[in-house]
Amino acid sequence: MARNILDENRIHPAIRDYVSRLHSDIVQEVQAAIAANAVVVVGMGINPMPKKARRLLDAQGIAHVYLEYGNYFNHWRRRNALKMWTGWPTFPMVFVKGVLVGGANDLEKLIASGALAQMLASA
Repeated sequence: MARNILDENRIHPAIRDYVSRLHSDIVQEVQAAIAANAVVVVGMGINPMPKKARRLLDAQGIAHVYLEYGNYFNHWRRRNALKMWTGWPTFPMVFVKGVLVGGANDLEKLIASGALAQMLASA
């Protein structure tokens, strides 16, 4: 399955650099956290779902890194860079061993099925 992303040759050369740099710092920060940690939760304040994901991981005794970017009232443009990068429309974004596994409800299903434990146990 390939995500439908606007091809670079469909972006005018005069704005390509701007598009590629726009809020790239937030994406790079998340990429660095994913590279350095087995489990990363990316969220935002006020939203209860990142808290749910963290509680689920805590209940399983799974160490994780949490990155929080603003809340409903601010930093939405910066968070959009993460949404465009991943294709995931909501927060949290949960990464396990570099793989986006979805949000809190998706994480809950992985835990219940044993798939999360398998992911963490694999080399």
